[in-house]
Amino acid sequence: MLLTFVIAYLAVSIALGLIAAMKVHSAKDYITAGRHLPIWVVFATVFATWFGAETVLGISATFLREGLGGLVSDPFGAALCLVLVGLFFARPLYRMNLLTIGDYYRKRYNRPVEVVTSICIALSYLGWVAAQVIALGLVFNVLTQGELSQTAGMVIGASIVLLYTLFGGMWSVAYTTFFQMIVIVLGLFYVAWLVGDKAGGIGAVVAHAAAHGKLAFLPRPAAADMIAFTAALVTLGLGSIPQQDVFQRVNASRDERTAAWGSILGGAAYFLFAFVPLFLAYAATLLDPAMVAGLIEKDSQLILPALITGHLPLHAQVIFFGALLAVIMSTASGTLLAPSVTISENVLRGMVGEMTDRQFLWMTRAVVVCFALLVTGYAAYTDATIHKMVENAYKITLSAAFTPLVFGLYWKRATTQGAAAAIVAGLATWLAMEIAAPAALLPPQLAALLASLAGMLAGSLMPQWYATPPDAAGARNA
Repeated sequence: MLLTFVIAYLAVSIALGLIAAMKVHSAKDYITAGRHLPIWVVFATVFATWFGAETVLGISATFLREGLGGLVSDPFGAALCLVLVGLFFARPLYRMNLLTIGDYYRKRYNRPVEVVTSICIALSYLGWVAAQVIALGLVFNVLTQGELSQTAGMVIGASIVLLYTLFGGMWSVAYTTFFQMIVIVLGLFYVAWLVGDKAGGIGAVVAHAAAHGKLAFLPRPAAADMIAFTAALVTLGLGSIPQQDVFQRVNASRDERTAAWGSILGGAAYFLFAFVPLFLAYAATLLDPAMVAGLIEKDSQLILPALITGHLPLHAQVIFFGALLAVIMSTASGTLLAPSVTISENVLRGMVGEMTDRQFLWMTRAVVVCFALLVTGYAAYTDATIHKMVENAYKITLSAAFTPLVFGLYWKRATTQGAAAAIVAGLATWLAMEIAAPAALLPPQLAALLASLAGMLAGSLMPQWYATPPDAAGARNA
């Protein structure tokens, strides 16, 4: 019965995505939804795309092991990113009427900078999308009581998301995500109310968590702890700013005010609602401590599904797994589209010569299929946790793409030579430290950010041997 209801939910999601696909008449429709999305849809897509598998299954499991201090990167860093985008990046980028974030690097600097940063941005999605695919496999494995292997579940789940993303692009993402956000919010609030009632009320759960030190957030006043705290915060807080999925939602808005406020409100809602899965996970320690103790060593990501199937009635299970699938699918569709569009527009398009709009649209769809196959294969063979995969995804963009974006917008003296130096210094430092000293006092991605900043300043202020495009001034913040 539970599986039947879930299949019906999946059918509705697919139908919505395919209906939205009828609005796609050009590559711009496919990538930016024609820049027609109203504030409530932008808000929904920002919130639901970031409220993914890592929020429900990943950070809730991390919270049980490490407490609030283990969640610096997500939700704190992730929410910080979305608010910063709304405050400082949405308006100037929206005015430029670009197709992708990679287009900014070409317009402000040059083609080589565009290609390198775009490849880095696309690679950063490998872990994030794979985390959603792993979560889909886990859900289907639980729903079928082990009859369907997790790997088979990954293939089925990835195929479903691919189906509507492939044809509808950003229109399908917008339609399905808006529907899925409603399911997420109503479903998880209802389940939290049921679980809280069984656990003695919200106050009892929060008081128990506080008494056991789970709500301590700030690090100890020691250099190593404070540096690690800062690194975790900026990895997502800054490293996820130069991302196509964030830009896609900004750029698909109907005007720049919608772009800015959609990101700010979506980030604030994400931060607040991320505490619902944390509440559910900690309530599980009160309702079934033996189950939690067993799974926290075996696979802590299964704690919430086990709590729901073991302690709630069928209708609540349907609501929870419907909400969980909504969470995963909304994130998976958006994060599958983003790197595919980036590779098509900013890497391949410049290599294959002139194309008609229709040819470019179909090339983008072909890349969507290829990326879906790649991440499904990666998900099947990695042993990293969902939370760790998402946390690691943004190290490369923090190292290579963040500094050229910020300085390009807000520093008039930033040059193409400075951007190239920033990228080379950041990537070289990050790769060298990941290989030679991954556990150093100064984490590799933080050292890379500092190196990238130094590269930008030195490269821009030194005599120029690398020309900056004459129209680069048009890519600065007005």
